[in-house]
Amino acid sequence: MASAIEQLAKNANWGAFSKATELKRRLLFVLGALLVYRLGTYIPVPGIDPTVWKEIYSQKGGGILDMFNMFSGGALQRMTIFALNIMPYISASIIMQLGTAMSPKLEALKKEGEFGRMKINQYTRYLTVLLASVQAYGLAVGLESMQGASGSAVVDPGLFFRASTVITIVGGTIFLMWLGEQITQRGIGNGISLIIFAGIVAELPRALVSTLELSSQGQFNFIELLFLFAMIVGVIVLIVFFERAQRRVLVQYPKRQQGNQVAQGSQNHIPLKLNTSGVIPPIFASSLLLLPLTIVGFTGAEGGDWTANIARWLQHGQPAYMLLYGGLIVFFAFFYTAIVFNPEENADMLRKHGGFVPGIRPGKSTADYLDHVLTRITAVGALYLVFICLLPEFMISQYSMPFYFGGTSLLIVVTVTMDTVAQIHSHLIAHQYEGLIKKTKLRGTGRQRRR
Repeated sequence: MASAIEQLAKNANWGAFSKATELKRRLLFVLGALLVYRLGTYIPVPGIDPTVWKEIYSQKGGGILDMFNMFSGGALQRMTIFALNIMPYISASIIMQLGTAMSPKLEALKKEGEFGRMKINQYTRYLTVLLASVQAYGLAVGLESMQGASGSAVVDPGLFFRASTVITIVGGTIFLMWLGEQITQRGIGNGISLIIFAGIVAELPRALVSTLELSSQGQFNFIELLFLFAMIVGVIVLIVFFERAQRRVLVQYPKRQQGNQVAQGSQNHIPLKLNTSGVIPPIFASSLLLLPLTIVGFTGAEGGDWTANIARWLQHGQPAYMLLYGGLIVFFAFFYTAIVFNPEENADMLRKHGGFVPGIRPGKSTADYLDHVLTRITAVGALYLVFICLLPEFMISQYSMPFYFGGTSLLIVVTVTMDTVAQIHSHLIAHQYEGLIKKTKLRGTGRQRRR
């Protein structure tokens, strides 16, 4: 993250920033939209007793609840209209990507250009509403069954409460989906990623205070505290290095005859990212592993029940949890990469445009070569994700660090920061080019007038 900012400072002319009115307008729009989002995380769902819910959450917290609360910026802990945040939309997008890879009809629709893209986005929105409705209803029913020391979490349970809760929470999710699309179109960066980023960053000061309180209570001494923060900085540096790493496959284009002229051959490359799957594997792996903990927490299973035994084995820091978590991350890294990048399609596209990899025959040989290279770098990327996610998990279990310092949260924060800084850099360069073009036209017009 620091290296990306330094690179931006070196390459960009910050004097042009004051003149880049379009960029400033986009940045102000992003800030305003994120402010609206943060205000919404404090608007409670009607019919909830906040005191009782806070007491219940402190008892049942942990597992997947903490992960969802992290993504929602604390909205789930406060049970507000953005309790589900943008997670149903992310789930719907992932399901549509999987469906596009497995369904010939959706794959053909994807290849229809702008029309196909708009149609798939429409299906994604419909699926988002369906998923949000199911999750909101389940949440409403679960809230009605929760009892704290001070009474029930719901003031007046019944059909009206369920209906109002579903409408409120689904409306909040749809609003965030629309807000994310507006940020993408009228702002800077990916709107959905920035909303999750804002939720995590907004809770980081509270997590920092919680860590310092643990230190003052004797949970760990000053040397261990410095080591924890040094580890966090080291993880951030490692994420920046690996997220920027890529394997460039050289592609050669031969000379071509165009009429009486001969076009010179050229070279290009196919950039293969070391971590093509991004943050998807840790999210999927965490959801699958922490689901038993949540089921036990809500059902109140007895100590001898088999679900309670499984939940005990899958606690943070347990060997079974670490092994399964790492294995699932590796599996989803390969699985999602196979969906995102198709070696056969890329080899066929190269062959149609006359390109070839030096030393490799076009067609199937090129596809096999790309698959071999992608498999090797994905293995390295999967091991990197396992290390990034398991090291903070170990620190959380040993030193009771807040969940916001976990590998998934740091991965999201760093990658979104890098992407946003890169887009700001691109806007500054585009503004400089526009200024140069205008100056060239003005000089050309002045010379013509003098003649």
